[in-house]
Amino acid sequence: MPLMPSRTKYRKSQRRRNRGNAKGGDTLAFGDFGIQALGRGLLTASQIEAARVAINRYLSRRGKVWIRVFPHKPITKKPAETRQGKGKGAVEFWAANIKPGTVLFELSGVSITAAREAMRLADGKLPITCRFIHKDL
Repeated sequence: MPLMPSRTKYRKSQRRRNRGNAKGGDTLAFGDFGIQALGRGLLTASQIEAARVAINRYLSRRGKVWIRVFPHKPITKKPAETRQGKGKGAVEFWAANIKPGTVLFELSGVSITAAREAMRLADGKLPITCRFIHKDL
C-alpha cells in the first residue's frame, strides 16, 4: 500500500514554487541519527518506501525508524499523445515537497556505523543529495 493521504479537501492541486530552506523539521526530533536533505525537489511515495525498505533490510529488525516526510501533494499527468484541453490530467502519484535542511528519516537503537551504512543505502534510493546527521552522544 503506497503512502498517500486517506482523504484530502481537493483531488488535484497546482504545482507551486519550491523556494527557500526548510522552516521546520530541520533538526532531529525522535532518533539519534538521521539523513538531512541538501537539495530540493519532489520525493514520490515509492521513493520514500524504497528508502524505508533499504533501511529496514539492512538493520534486520534492529532499532527504530521514523519517516519524517509524507507525500501530501497529488501530481497529475495527461496521457501521452493527447491533444491540449479537456481539463487537468488524472492523479498519477503522490509526492512530498522537499526543501534543503529537511530531515527525511531518523533512526535510534543501533550503533553509529550501522546507522551510517543504513542511511547511505537509503540515500542511494533518493533523487536528492542528503547528508548523515547525528546527535552529539
